[in-house]
Amino acid sequence: MLDKFKEECGVFGILNNEDAARLVYLGLYALQHRGQESAGIASLEPGGNTIRVEKEMGYVADVFTQERLARVTGDIAIGHVRYSTAGGSMICNAQPIVAMTHKGPVALAHNGNLTNGPELRKQLESEGAIFSSMSDTEAIVHLIARSKEPTLELAIVDTLARCQGAYSVAILTPRRIFVARDPFGFRPLVLGRLGESLVVSSETCAFDLIGAETIREVRAGEVLVLENNEIRTVHQFATPREGRCIFEHVYFARPDSVVFGSNVAEVRQRFGAALAQQDRGLDADVVVPVPDSGVFAALGYSLASGVPFQYGLVRNHYVGRTFIEPQQSIRDFGVKIKLNPVRELVVGKRVVLIDDSIVRGTTSRKIVRMLKQAGAKEVHMRISSPPTKWPCYYGIDTPERRDLIASSHSIEEIRDYIEADSLAYLDQDRMLAAIQRDGEDPKLLYCTACFSGRSPLAEAAELEVSASST
Repeated sequence: MLDKFKEECGVFGILNNEDAARLVYLGLYALQHRGQESAGIASLEPGGNTIRVEKEMGYVADVFTQERLARVTGDIAIGHVRYSTAGGSMICNAQPIVAMTHKGPVALAHNGNLTNGPELRKQLESEGAIFSSMSDTEAIVHLIARSKEPTLELAIVDTLARCQGAYSVAILTPRRIFVARDPFGFRPLVLGRLGESLVVSSETCAFDLIGAETIREVRAGEVLVLENNEIRTVHQFATPREGRCIFEHVYFARPDSVVFGSNVAEVRQRFGAALAQQDRGLDADVVVPVPDSGVFAALGYSLASGVPFQYGLVRNHYVGRTFIEPQQSIRDFGVKIKLNPVRELVVGKRVVLIDDSIVRGTTSRKIVRMLKQAGAKEVHMRISSPPTKWPCYYGIDTPERRDLIASSHSIEEIRDYIEADSLAYLDQDRMLAAIQRDGEDPKLLYCTACFSGRSPLAEAAELEVSASST
């Protein structure tokens, strides 16, 4: 999938390591796919009561020069890479957000989106709070500072109890890092250990880069503190059900990460195999992925169907955030700069083209056209998720519903629009069966609101109403 959904945010932190800032830099480098607009690192300076932050717009490797890294000293640090899901793309919204409170300094890195963020902000502003950003994350900092609880630990719990929606957070304080996930567990967050150091990350791929060992996930609704090389649960919020974002496995997470207890590459292969089971009877010569997110689903489809896998599309990985288009318009230039068909692998072939989703349909149409112009005899589009009909309200930047082609068009109408010979999506029940493990019921664990329009929050509210009426 090419720039159809935008990456969300990535969080990383480390406690008790003399090279903390550089390790956070490496962790953010591994999490770059989760946010490419800004990067930041906050560290507790030696001596213990001052937090230094360095952040800027751009990629991790561009933001953090040797000189900049040298300015974030100390043995405890957190970091953040951002894509704007709430608030605009500008430096004032970059994280971590640092503030001095009467309970001490804090720095906050947040992945997710508070559904009651506007209400919290309006209330805080009416009480005299002054905001320096448009991000809903800043509301969390204000709530911590204004909490009437006597300790910072209790103030954090008090604050998170008022936050609705999705949050996976790391909060740097003197000698401690607090970490938490919302009660539905929308976004991933994992704990690890590197020698005598404790680490926290949005994904395990960052642990692999620095050589850390994964300990466990932060549980949904759990508030933890990392202190003195120990992990202590501070609070556990209750919830009727979890709401893990299924798009972490469809698209967002790196395939080498373990997310929600399952390896992402393996799950995507199972999605592809389930697609192939739906497709029995389709005559095809070659399976081609839309790189990079369609690769493992295409591999699973090929293994299950027996149709050979080929890299019939090559992606240019060196396309930056912007590029100069030629003055004379070239048809489909925006896609061609990123993808190019391998003519010799598709010419005269019946191609099964695998992608993870269709949002507006414009990119899919351009890719189908490219393959046919390269000589493909037929192009059968297969999507390793159900039709995306609803926007996400929990931290993923999807278009408004009117811009989602599946919200207003039938599958046959979408097929006609993208000019494919056939089109099929993965059935939602098959998808959930493919992600199931250890006897768990994925219908009670995963958020599929982008497919069904039913959010875990709404379902939980229905459960509460049902329980109160019995």
